[in-house]
Amino acid sequence: DSSRLDTSARLRALESSLRNIPDLRDSERPKAYVPRNPYPTPGSFPQTPAPVFDFPSIFEKFDTDTLFFIFYYQQGTYQQYLAARELKKQSWRYHKKYLTWFQRHEEPKVTTDEYEQGTYVYFDYETGWCQRIKTDFTFEYGYLEDELNV
Repeated sequence: DSSRLDTSARLRALESSLRNIPDLRDSERPKAYVPRNPYPTPGSFPQTPAPVFDFPSIFEKFDTDTLFFIFYYQQGTYQQYLAARELKKQSWRYHKKYLTWFQRHEEPKVTTDEYEQGTYVYFDYETGWCQRIKTDFTFEYGYLEDELNV
C-alpha cells in the first residue's frame, strides 16, 4: 500500500514539474539597453525605456500619431511590432511597395482577387507627417503586409 502512495506522490511531482518546465528564453541573459543614436543627456533624464512599453495593453491607449511615430522611429524593436499590431487592429493596412499605412476612406468601388480600388486615407511620413486622402487608388493585394497576426 505504501508503494502505491509512493507512486502517486511521484506522479504528482512529475505533473507539477511538467507544468513548470523551463522555457528556452529562461536561459538567455537579459539584454542591456543600448541606444542606437547615443547623445549626452542630463543624468536625471531616463536612461532606459520604461518597462511599461513592453506591455501590449499600453499600445491600445496611444493615439494614431503616436503609433506611427513608434512604428517609424523604433525600427526592428518589439515596440515597432506592437505599434504595427495596434494599427492593424484599427483597420490600417501596411503597403509594402510604398512603405506606408493605408485605411479605407469608403468601401472600394472595384474589388477583384488581385486588388481593390477606391478612396483611401494614407499616412504621409515623408513630407508632412500627416494623413492624406488618395482617390482612385489601386491597392494591389500582393503589396499588402499580411504576416503580422492581430
